[in-house]
Amino acid sequence: MTSLHTLPIPRPTAPPHEHAWTVDSRHTTSEGTVVYVRCVGCGVHRVDLQTDPHRPPLALSRETSD
Repeated sequence: MTSLHTLPIPRPTAPPHEHAWTVDSRHTTSEGTVVYVRCVGCGVHRVDLQTDPHRPPLALSRETSD
């Protein structure tokens, strides 16, 4: 039986967290090192570019999931 006066069932979502990135692979290019990373907590992926080994990499892509 269905009703027009019911509320939708809330879907559980993962609480926001600080990602703990691990490197899946890295490749040297003319612009620097392209680094493919994955969060060990939630599994999202991102592509970074590290132009200087003494500075943190810059994100080239948004965080995506499989």
